[in-house]
Amino acid sequence: MLTLKVITDNRTEVIRRLAKKHFDAEQLIDKVIEADKTRRESQQQLDVHLSELNRISKTIGTLMKEGQKAAAEAARLQVSEIKEICKALEATKELSEKEIHETLLLIPNLPHDSVPEGSHAADNVVEKQGGAIPTLHADALPHWDLAKKYDLIDFELGVKIAGSGFPVYKGDGCRLQRALINFFLDSAREAGYVEIQPPYVVNADSGYGTGQLPDKEGQMYHVAQDELYLIPTAEVPVTNIYRDTILNETDLPVKNVAYSACFRREAGSYGKDVRGLNRLHQFDKVEIVRIDKPEDSYRSLQEMVDYVQGLVEKLELPWRILRLCGGDMSFTSALTFDFEVYSSAQKRWLEVSSVSNFETYQANRLKCRYRDANKKMQLCHTLNGSALALPRILAALLENNQTPDGIRIPQALIPYTGFCKIGE
Repeated sequence: MLTLKVITDNRTEVIRRLAKKHFDAEQLIDKVIEADKTRRESQQQLDVHLSELNRISKTIGTLMKEGQKAAAEAARLQVSEIKEICKALEATKELSEKEIHETLLLIPNLPHDSVPEGSHAADNVVEKQGGAIPTLHADALPHWDLAKKYDLIDFELGVKIAGSGFPVYKGDGCRLQRALINFFLDSAREAGYVEIQPPYVVNADSGYGTGQLPDKEGQMYHVAQDELYLIPTAEVPVTNIYRDTILNETDLPVKNVAYSACFRREAGSYGKDVRGLNRLHQFDKVEIVRIDKPEDSYRSLQEMVDYVQGLVEKLELPWRILRLCGGDMSFTSALTFDFEVYSSAQKRWLEVSSVSNFETYQANRLKCRYRDANKKMQLCHTLNGSALALPRILAALLENNQTPDGIRIPQALIPYTGFCKIGE
Protein backbone atom coordinates (compact mmCIF):
# COMPACT_ATOMS: atom_id res chain seq x y z
CA MET A 1 0.00 0.00 0.00
CA LEU A 2 1.00 3.61 -0.36
CA THR A 3 2.69 5.17 2.64
CA LEU A 4 0.73 7.69 4.68
CA LYS A 5 3.45 10.29 4.11
CA VAL A 6 3.18 10.01 0.31
CA ILE A 7 -0.56 10.68 0.51
CA THR A 8 -0.51 13.51 3.05
CA ASP A 9 2.43 15.29 1.39
CA ASN A 10 1.27 14.86 -2.21
CA ARG A 11 -2.55 14.79 -2.24
CA THR A 12 -3.07 16.41 -5.66
CA GLU A 13 -0.25 14.46 -7.32
CA VAL A 14 -1.52 11.11 -5.96
CA ILE A 15 -5.05 11.79 -7.24
CA ARG A 16 -3.69 12.85 -10.64
CA ARG A 17 -1.48 9.79 -11.07
CA LEU A 18 -4.15 7.33 -9.96
CA ALA A 19 -6.47 8.79 -12.59
CA LYS A 20 -4.14 7.16 -15.14
CA LYS A 21 -5.30 3.83 -13.70
CA HIS A 22 -8.88 5.07 -14.12
CA PHE A 23 -9.26 5.10 -10.35
CA ASP A 24 -11.14 7.98 -8.70
CA ALA A 25 -9.08 8.33 -5.53
CA GLU A 26 -10.19 11.73 -4.21
CA GLN A 27 -12.74 10.51 -1.67
CA LEU A 28 -10.46 7.81 -0.25
CA ILE A 29 -7.45 10.14 -0.16
CA ASP A 30 -9.40 12.78 1.74
CA LYS A 31 -10.71 10.12 4.11
CA VAL A 32 -7.13 9.11 4.91
CA ILE A 33 -6.00 12.71 5.39
CA GLU A 34 -8.95 13.51 7.68
CA ALA A 35 -8.41 10.33 9.73
CA ASP A 36 -4.71 11.20 10.03
CA LYS A 37 -5.61 14.69 11.24
CA THR A 38 -7.87 13.16 13.91
CA ARG A 39 -5.13 10.71 14.88
CA ARG A 40 -2.52 13.45 15.27
CA GLU A 41 -4.85 15.72 17.26
CA SER A 42 -5.79 12.82 19.55
CA GLN A 43 -2.12 11.99 20.07
CA GLN A 44 -1.24 15.60 20.87
CA GLN A 45 -4.06 15.89 23.43
CA LEU A 46 -3.15 12.50 24.85
CA ASP A 47 0.47 13.59 25.33
CA VAL A 48 -0.65 16.74 27.17
CA HIS A 49 -3.00 14.81 29.49
CA LEU A 50 -0.47 12.07 30.16
CA SER A 51 2.08 14.69 31.14
CA GLU A 52 -0.45 16.30 33.44
CA LEU A 53 -1.39 12.89 34.86
CA ASN A 54 2.25 12.15 35.62
CA ARG A 55 2.70 15.53 37.33
CA ILE A 56 -0.39 15.22 39.53
CA SER A 57 0.36 11.59 40.43
CA LYS A 58 3.74 12.64 41.79
CA THR A 59 2.10 15.22 44.11
CA ILE A 60 -0.23 12.77 45.84
CA GLY A 61 2.49 11.11 47.94
CA THR A 62 3.89 14.48 48.96
CA LEU A 63 0.44 15.76 49.99
CA MET A 64 -0.17 12.65 52.08
CA LYS A 65 3.18 13.03 53.86
CA GLU A 66 2.34 16.64 54.65
CA GLY A 67 -1.02 15.58 56.09
CA GLN A 68 -3.05 17.31 53.38
CA LYS A 69 -5.53 14.47 52.99
CA ALA A 70 -8.26 16.55 51.39
CA ALA A 71 -5.88 17.90 48.75
CA ALA A 72 -4.53 14.40 48.14
CA GLU A 73 -8.07 13.06 47.67
CA ALA A 74 -8.87 15.87 45.23
CA ALA A 75 -5.72 15.01 43.32
CA ARG A 76 -6.80 11.36 43.15
CA LEU A 77 -10.18 12.39 41.73
CA GLN A 78 -8.41 14.56 39.17
CA VAL A 79 -6.18 11.61 38.22
CA SER A 80 -9.27 9.42 37.71
CA GLU A 81 -10.89 12.05 35.48
CA ILE A 82 -7.73 12.46 33.40
CA LYS A 83 -7.43 8.68 33.01
CA GLU A 84 -10.96 8.56 31.59
CA ILE A 85 -10.11 11.36 29.16
CA CYS A 86 -6.93 9.52 28.13
CA LYS A 87 -8.91 6.32 27.63
CA ALA A 88 -11.31 8.11 25.28
CA LEU A 89 -8.46 9.77 23.38
CA GLU A 90 -6.65 6.45 23.02
CA ALA A 91 -9.83 4.86 21.63
CA THR A 92 -10.24 7.72 19.14
CA LYS A 93 -6.60 7.41 18.07
CA GLU A 94 -6.86 3.63 17.60
CA LEU A 95 -10.08 4.00 15.61
CA SER A 96 -8.39 6.57 13.36
CA GLU A 97 -5.38 4.30 12.85
CA LYS A 98 -7.67 1.43 11.90
CA GLU A 99 -9.57 3.66 9.46
CA ILE A 100 -6.30 4.82 7.87
CA HIS A 101 -5.03 1.26 7.44
CA GLU A 102 -8.30 -0.10 6.04
CA THR A 103 -8.61 2.82 3.60
CA LEU A 104 -5.00 2.55 2.43
CA LEU A 105 -5.69 -1.09 1.48
CA LEU A 106 -8.32 0.14 -0.98
CA ILE A 107 -5.99 2.54 -2.83
CA PRO A 108 -3.96 1.14 -5.77
CA ASN A 109 -0.28 1.69 -6.38
CA LEU A 110 0.79 4.79 -8.27
CA PRO A 111 1.69 4.12 -11.91
CA HIS A 112 5.21 4.97 -13.03
CA ASP A 113 5.55 8.09 -15.20
CA SER A 114 6.36 5.91 -18.22
CA VAL A 115 3.00 4.09 -18.08
CA PRO A 116 1.03 5.04 -21.21
CA GLU A 117 -2.48 6.47 -21.12
CA GLY A 118 -5.26 4.05 -22.00
CA SER A 119 -8.19 2.12 -20.61
CA HIS A 120 -8.09 -1.27 -22.35
CA ALA A 121 -5.64 -3.93 -23.52
CA ALA A 122 -5.90 -2.44 -27.02
CA ASP A 123 -4.17 0.67 -25.66
CA ASN A 124 -1.04 -1.20 -24.55
CA VAL A 125 2.14 -0.21 -26.35
CA VAL A 126 4.24 -2.76 -28.24
CA GLU A 127 7.80 -2.13 -27.06
CA LYS A 128 9.64 -4.80 -28.99
CA GLN A 129 9.07 -8.03 -30.88
CA GLY A 130 11.01 -10.78 -32.57
CA GLY A 131 10.92 -14.27 -34.01
CA ALA A 132 9.40 -15.36 -37.28
CA ILE A 133 5.75 -16.37 -37.40
CA PRO A 134 5.72 -19.80 -39.07
CA THR A 135 3.62 -20.62 -42.12
CA LEU A 136 1.62 -23.73 -41.29
CA HIS A 137 0.44 -26.42 -43.67
CA ALA A 138 -3.16 -26.45 -44.85
CA ASP A 139 -4.29 -29.09 -42.35
CA ALA A 140 -2.78 -27.36 -39.29
CA LEU A 141 -4.69 -27.91 -36.07
CA PRO A 142 -5.18 -25.87 -32.89
CA HIS A 143 -3.45 -27.26 -29.81
CA TRP A 144 -6.58 -28.85 -28.32
CA ASP A 145 -6.93 -31.01 -31.44
CA LEU A 146 -3.19 -31.75 -31.48
CA ALA A 147 -3.38 -32.77 -27.82
CA LYS A 148 -6.12 -35.25 -28.66
CA LYS A 149 -4.44 -36.52 -31.83
CA TYR A 150 -1.17 -37.34 -30.06
CA ASP A 151 -2.80 -38.25 -26.70
CA LEU A 152 -0.95 -35.48 -24.84
CA ILE A 153 -3.73 -33.84 -22.81
CA ASP A 154 -7.22 -35.07 -21.93
CA PHE A 155 -9.51 -32.13 -21.27
CA GLU A 156 -12.66 -34.26 -20.96
CA LEU A 157 -11.07 -36.49 -18.33
CA GLY A 158 -10.17 -33.38 -16.36
CA VAL A 159 -13.83 -32.31 -16.44
CA LYS A 160 -14.84 -35.74 -15.13
CA ILE A 161 -12.35 -35.63 -12.25
CA ALA A 162 -12.54 -31.98 -11.21
CA GLY A 163 -14.38 -29.77 -13.71
CA SER A 164 -13.60 -27.48 -16.62
CA GLY A 165 -10.16 -25.89 -16.48
CA PHE A 166 -8.35 -28.83 -14.87
CA PRO A 167 -6.68 -30.77 -17.72
CA VAL A 168 -5.04 -34.17 -17.35
CA TYR A 169 -1.59 -34.41 -19.00
CA LYS A 170 -0.54 -37.78 -20.40
CA GLY A 171 2.53 -39.49 -21.85
CA ASP A 172 4.68 -37.17 -23.93
CA GLY A 173 2.49 -34.27 -22.79
CA CYS A 174 3.71 -34.88 -19.23
CA ARG A 175 7.32 -35.17 -20.40
CA LEU A 176 7.09 -31.93 -22.37
CA GLN A 177 5.50 -30.18 -19.40
CA ARG A 178 8.23 -31.42 -17.06
CA ALA A 179 10.91 -30.49 -19.60
CA LEU A 180 9.68 -26.90 -19.68
CA ILE A 181 9.66 -26.66 -15.88
CA ASN A 182 13.22 -27.99 -15.58
CA PHE A 183 14.44 -25.81 -18.44
CA PHE A 184 13.00 -22.70 -16.79
CA LEU A 185 14.37 -23.60 -13.35
CA ASP A 186 17.85 -24.43 -14.66
CA SER A 187 17.93 -21.21 -16.68
CA ALA A 188 16.98 -19.17 -13.60
CA ARG A 189 19.64 -20.88 -11.48
CA GLU A 190 22.27 -20.10 -14.11
CA ALA A 191 21.09 -16.46 -14.00
CA GLY A 192 21.74 -16.29 -10.25
CA TYR A 193 18.28 -17.02 -8.85
CA VAL A 194 18.03 -19.18 -5.72
CA GLU A 195 15.35 -21.85 -6.02
CA ILE A 196 12.51 -21.98 -3.47
CA GLN A 197 9.88 -24.71 -3.13
CA PRO A 198 6.97 -22.90 -1.46
CA PRO A 199 3.67 -24.08 0.03
CA TYR A 200 0.69 -24.11 -2.33
CA VAL A 201 -1.54 -22.50 0.30
CA VAL A 202 -1.12 -19.21 2.18
CA ASN A 203 -2.83 -17.51 5.09
CA ALA A 204 -4.72 -14.22 4.86
CA ASP A 205 -1.72 -12.20 6.09
CA SER A 206 0.28 -13.43 3.10
CA GLY A 207 -2.55 -12.56 0.73
CA TYR A 208 -2.70 -9.03 2.13
CA GLY A 209 1.09 -8.75 2.07
CA THR A 210 1.36 -9.06 -1.71
CA GLY A 211 -1.97 -7.38 -2.52
CA GLN A 212 -4.11 -10.33 -3.59
CA LEU A 213 -6.38 -9.46 -0.67
CA PRO A 214 -8.66 -7.65 -0.58
CA ASP A 215 -8.40 -6.81 -4.33
CA LYS A 216 -8.54 -10.32 -5.83
CA GLU A 217 -10.41 -12.26 -3.16
CA GLY A 218 -13.05 -13.44 -5.63
CA GLN A 219 -10.39 -15.00 -7.90
CA MET A 220 -8.76 -17.10 -5.18
CA TYR A 221 -9.80 -20.54 -3.98
CA HIS A 222 -10.56 -20.27 -0.26
CA VAL A 223 -10.37 -23.18 2.18
CA ALA A 224 -12.78 -21.70 4.72
CA GLN A 225 -12.35 -24.34 7.44
CA ASP A 226 -8.61 -23.65 7.69
CA GLU A 227 -8.68 -19.98 6.61
CA LEU A 228 -6.16 -20.72 3.86
CA TYR A 229 -6.03 -19.70 0.20
CA LEU A 230 -4.68 -21.72 -2.73
CA ILE A 231 -1.92 -19.67 -4.32
CA PRO A 232 -2.64 -17.89 -7.64
CA THR A 233 1.11 -17.64 -8.26
CA ALA A 234 4.34 -18.50 -6.43
CA GLU A 235 4.90 -14.75 -6.10
CA VAL A 236 2.66 -14.80 -3.01
CA PRO A 237 4.49 -17.32 -0.79
CA VAL A 238 7.97 -16.42 -2.05
CA THR A 239 7.59 -12.66 -1.50
CA ASN A 240 6.05 -13.32 1.91
CA ILE A 241 9.26 -15.02 2.99
CA TYR A 242 10.43 -11.45 3.55
CA ARG A 243 7.36 -10.23 5.45
CA ASP A 244 8.36 -8.56 8.75
CA THR A 245 12.00 -8.88 7.72
CA ILE A 246 14.86 -6.39 7.94
CA LEU A 247 17.58 -7.04 5.36
CA ASN A 248 21.03 -5.54 5.18
CA GLU A 249 21.98 -3.49 2.13
CA THR A 250 24.60 -6.15 1.33
CA ASP A 251 21.81 -8.77 1.08
CA LEU A 252 20.32 -6.98 -1.94
CA PRO A 253 19.31 -7.80 -4.53
CA VAL A 254 17.46 -10.92 -3.38
CA LYS A 255 16.81 -13.19 -6.38
CA ASN A 256 14.47 -16.17 -5.96
CA VAL A 257 12.81 -18.57 -8.38
CA ALA A 258 10.02 -21.03 -7.67
CA TYR A 259 7.99 -23.58 -9.57
CA SER A 260 4.42 -24.14 -8.40
CA ALA A 261 0.97 -25.12 -9.46
CA CYS A 262 -1.27 -22.05 -9.58
CA PHE A 263 -5.00 -21.90 -8.86
CA ARG A 264 -7.35 -19.23 -10.17
CA ARG A 265 -11.11 -19.17 -10.37
CA GLU A 266 -11.13 -17.02 -13.53
CA ALA A 267 -14.86 -16.40 -13.02
CA GLY A 268 -16.81 -15.19 -16.04
CA SER A 269 -14.39 -16.62 -18.63
CA TYR A 270 -16.18 -18.13 -21.62
CA GLY A 271 -15.86 -18.55 -25.40
CA LYS A 272 -13.26 -19.64 -27.92
CA ASP A 273 -10.50 -17.53 -26.36
CA VAL A 274 -10.49 -19.75 -23.27
CA ARG A 275 -10.61 -23.08 -25.08
CA GLY A 276 -7.96 -25.73 -24.41
CA LEU A 277 -4.95 -24.37 -22.52
CA ASN A 278 -5.79 -20.72 -23.10
CA ARG A 279 -7.29 -20.22 -19.64
CA LEU A 280 -7.25 -22.74 -16.80
CA HIS A 281 -8.18 -22.95 -13.14
CA GLN A 282 -5.01 -24.94 -12.39
CA PHE A 283 -1.76 -24.50 -14.26
CA ASP A 284 2.00 -24.67 -13.73
CA LYS A 285 4.29 -21.68 -13.66
CA VAL A 286 7.89 -20.78 -12.83
CA GLU A 287 8.10 -17.39 -11.11
CA ILE A 288 11.06 -15.09 -10.49
CA VAL A 289 11.01 -12.67 -7.56
CA ARG A 290 13.48 -9.89 -6.79
CA ILE A 291 13.84 -7.56 -3.83
CA ASP A 292 16.07 -4.56 -4.34
CA LYS A 293 17.02 -1.06 -3.30
CA PRO A 294 14.75 1.68 -4.74
CA GLU A 295 17.57 3.23 -6.79
CA ASP A 296 18.34 -0.13 -8.43
CA SER A 297 14.87 -1.59 -8.98
CA TYR A 298 14.24 -0.30 -12.50
CA ARG A 299 17.56 -1.66 -13.65
CA SER A 300 16.49 -4.96 -12.08
CA LEU A 301 13.18 -4.74 -13.94
CA GLN A 302 14.98 -4.36 -17.27
CA GLU A 303 17.23 -7.32 -16.43
CA MET A 304 14.14 -9.43 -15.75
CA VAL A 305 12.54 -8.37 -19.03
CA ASP A 306 15.75 -9.22 -20.92
CA TYR A 307 15.91 -12.58 -19.13
CA VAL A 308 12.35 -13.55 -20.10
CA GLN A 309 13.02 -12.44 -23.67
CA GLY A 310 15.97 -14.83 -23.74
CA LEU A 311 13.72 -17.72 -22.67
CA VAL A 312 11.14 -17.24 -25.42
CA GLU A 313 13.92 -16.79 -27.98
CA LYS A 314 15.50 -20.11 -26.92
CA LEU A 315 12.10 -21.73 -27.36
CA GLU A 316 12.08 -20.37 -30.94
CA LEU A 317 8.71 -18.70 -30.49
CA PRO A 318 7.49 -15.45 -32.12
CA TRP A 319 7.19 -12.95 -29.27
CA ARG A 320 6.41 -9.37 -28.42
CA ILE A 321 6.70 -7.20 -25.31
CA LEU A 322 3.89 -4.83 -24.29
CA ARG A 323 4.14 -1.89 -21.92
CA LEU A 324 0.76 -1.96 -20.17
CA CYS A 325 -1.37 1.16 -20.17
CA GLY A 326 -2.84 2.56 -16.96
CA GLY A 327 -6.23 0.95 -17.43
CA ASP A 328 -4.83 -2.54 -18.00
CA MET A 329 -2.41 -2.62 -15.06
CA SER A 330 -2.84 -4.55 -11.86
CA PHE A 331 -3.90 -2.93 -8.59
CA THR A 332 -0.43 -3.33 -7.08
CA SER A 333 1.91 -2.64 -10.00
CA ALA A 334 3.82 0.56 -10.74
CA LEU A 335 5.02 -0.63 -14.17
CA THR A 336 4.31 -3.88 -16.01
CA PHE A 337 5.61 -5.47 -19.19
CA ASP A 338 3.61 -8.34 -20.67
CA PHE A 339 5.14 -10.98 -22.93
CA GLU A 340 3.04 -12.58 -25.64
CA VAL A 341 3.83 -15.40 -28.03
CA TYR A 342 2.09 -15.96 -31.34
CA SER A 343 -0.21 -18.95 -31.70
CA SER A 344 -0.14 -19.75 -35.41
CA ALA A 345 -3.13 -22.09 -35.55
CA GLN A 346 -5.32 -19.74 -33.50
CA LYS A 347 -3.83 -16.73 -35.32
CA ARG A 348 -3.55 -14.61 -32.20
CA TRP A 349 -1.16 -13.49 -29.50
CA LEU A 350 -1.18 -15.28 -26.14
CA GLU A 351 0.06 -13.71 -22.91
CA VAL A 352 2.72 -15.90 -21.23
CA SER A 353 4.39 -13.54 -18.74
CA SER A 354 3.94 -10.35 -16.76
CA VAL A 355 7.04 -8.69 -15.34
CA SER A 356 6.32 -5.94 -12.80
CA ASN A 357 7.90 -3.49 -10.41
CA PHE A 358 5.75 -2.79 -7.35
CA GLU A 359 8.18 -0.24 -5.90
CA THR A 360 7.43 0.08 -2.13
CA TYR A 361 3.74 -0.87 -2.44
CA GLN A 362 4.08 -4.51 -1.41
CA ALA A 363 7.04 -3.83 0.88
CA ASN A 364 4.99 -1.35 2.91
CA ARG A 365 2.31 -4.00 3.46
CA LEU A 366 4.92 -6.65 4.16
CA LYS A 367 7.09 -4.43 6.36
CA CYS A 368 9.99 -5.61 4.19
CA ARG A 369 12.86 -3.22 4.91
CA TYR A 370 16.62 -2.92 4.74
CA ARG A 371 19.32 -0.98 6.55
CA ASP A 372 21.20 1.31 4.23
CA ALA A 373 24.88 2.21 4.51
CA ASN A 374 24.02 4.81 7.17
CA LYS A 375 22.07 2.20 9.20
CA LYS A 376 18.84 4.00 8.31
CA MET A 377 15.77 1.81 7.75
CA GLN A 378 14.32 1.95 4.21
CA LEU A 379 11.46 0.17 2.45
CA CYS A 380 12.59 -2.26 -0.24
CA HIS A 381 11.26 -2.43 -3.78
CA THR A 382 9.73 -5.76 -4.83
CA LEU A 383 9.53 -7.17 -8.38
CA ASN A 384 8.26 -10.37 -9.93
CA GLY A 385 7.74 -12.01 -13.29
CA SER A 386 6.51 -15.20 -14.91
CA ALA A 387 9.47 -17.12 -16.29
CA LEU A 388 7.37 -18.67 -17.62
CA ALA A 389 3.69 -19.72 -17.35
CA LEU A 390 3.38 -23.08 -19.05
CA PRO A 391 -0.10 -23.52 -20.61
CA ARG A 392 0.07 -20.96 -23.40
CA ILE A 393 3.77 -21.65 -23.99
CA LEU A 394 2.83 -25.29 -24.49
CA ALA A 395 -0.09 -24.32 -26.74
CA ALA A 396 2.18 -22.18 -28.96
CA LEU A 397 4.91 -24.85 -29.06
CA LEU A 398 2.45 -27.50 -30.21
CA GLU A 399 0.80 -25.30 -32.83
CA ASN A 400 3.87 -23.55 -34.23
CA ASN A 401 5.98 -26.71 -34.49
CA GLN A 402 3.43 -29.07 -36.02
CA THR A 403 4.36 -30.83 -39.26
CA PRO A 404 2.47 -33.41 -41.32
CA ASP A 405 4.41 -36.18 -39.55
CA GLY A 406 4.58 -34.91 -35.96
CA ILE A 407 5.45 -32.03 -33.65
CA ARG A 408 9.05 -30.80 -33.62
CA ILE A 409 10.72 -30.11 -30.25
CA PRO A 410 12.85 -26.91 -30.01
CA GLN A 411 16.56 -27.62 -29.71
CA ALA A 412 16.79 -26.13 -26.21
CA LEU A 413 14.25 -28.62 -24.85
CA ILE A 414 15.61 -31.84 -26.38
CA PRO A 415 18.08 -32.48 -23.51
CA TYR A 416 15.09 -32.26 -21.16
CA THR A 417 12.51 -34.23 -23.17
CA GLY A 418 14.82 -36.97 -24.40
CA PHE A 419 13.09 -36.88 -27.79
CA CYS A 420 13.15 -34.47 -30.72
CA LYS A 421 9.66 -35.05 -32.12
CA ILE A 422 6.22 -36.07 -30.91
CA GLY A 423 4.45 -38.51 -33.19
CA GLU A 424 7.42 -40.48 -34.52
